[in-house]
Amino acid sequence: MTAFTAMRQAVEKKTIIPAFNIPYLPMVGPVVQAVRDENSVAMIQVARLEWVKFRSQSLEAVAEEFFKHHSPPHTLLHLDHVPAVDEDGLHVDYMPIIRRALAAGYQSVMVDASRLSLDENIAATQRVAEAAHAAGVAVEAELGAVVGHEAGGLGMSYDELFLSKKGFTHPDEARRFAAESGCDWLSIAAGSIHGAIAENIRKQKKPQARLDLDHIAALFHATGHMPLVLHGGTGIERSYILGAVKNGVAKINVATDIRQPYEAAMETRPGDTEHACEQVYQRTRSVLRDVLRVSGSRDILFKTTES
Repeated sequence: MTAFTAMRQAVEKKTIIPAFNIPYLPMVGPVVQAVRDENSVAMIQVARLEWVKFRSQSLEAVAEEFFKHHSPPHTLLHLDHVPAVDEDGLHVDYMPIIRRALAAGYQSVMVDASRLSLDENIAATQRVAEAAHAAGVAVEAELGAVVGHEAGGLGMSYDELFLSKKGFTHPDEARRFAAESGCDWLSIAAGSIHGAIAENIRKQKKPQARLDLDHIAALFHATGHMPLVLHGGTGIERSYILGAVKNGVAKINVATDIRQPYEAAMETRPGDTEHACEQVYQRTRSVLRDVLRVSGSRDILFKTTES
């Protein structure tokens, strides 16, 4: 199954595909094993910040590790956030990174030009889509502002953020973006937040987020039923996730929930990577089974229609 097909099937079958971030290279194996053991379908992904600010080494290193453990049709390889402007406000030459990912065998890629103007975001996404689609690779883009990665954190309380709808994706902009950008699915802002990556706060528990389900439904309609993506999946109450799935969300990113157990284990038992990986494996299975309830999703996504 291609990434294109998996996402469309997720929308049609009203289920969700988790995408697990890899900030530390040894996490790849236990995450893939957990997905296989829960008979789920999930993406293994890495973002630029995870080889710049953590220890995933490079997108090529993650790809190499992925293909050692790859379990088709359970797992897909996705390149997460490649920003046009990063969390530190620095401009990034994103096209060479995208081309590296295509060469390394990534099945879908993400350009995040959400810190640019709408016109610039559309233009950046078009450039990536042209290159990726020529290679048969799907493209994710972002519209709106899913905050949390910035060094200053949220800049306000979560309740203030949610009530003000600060950064929420606007339906009219989403309509135009879906029509013009060439992306295949869209990361939206509707209440979720990224886990903090600043050194002084990255160990803190994330605020429990909620989602504006009516807003998500409006975005799904505005985009012509394009598959939608939730970034910052850790800490969202289950009922909101299930509601989002009913309204067009087909992919959810999970990073903090499996990163923090790895880091905690390495602190308590320094050098014991096997123990840390076991914590990642157990937590990933719990996320799939208990939080997202996608154990067995492989059978749902691959079920053929009887003639």
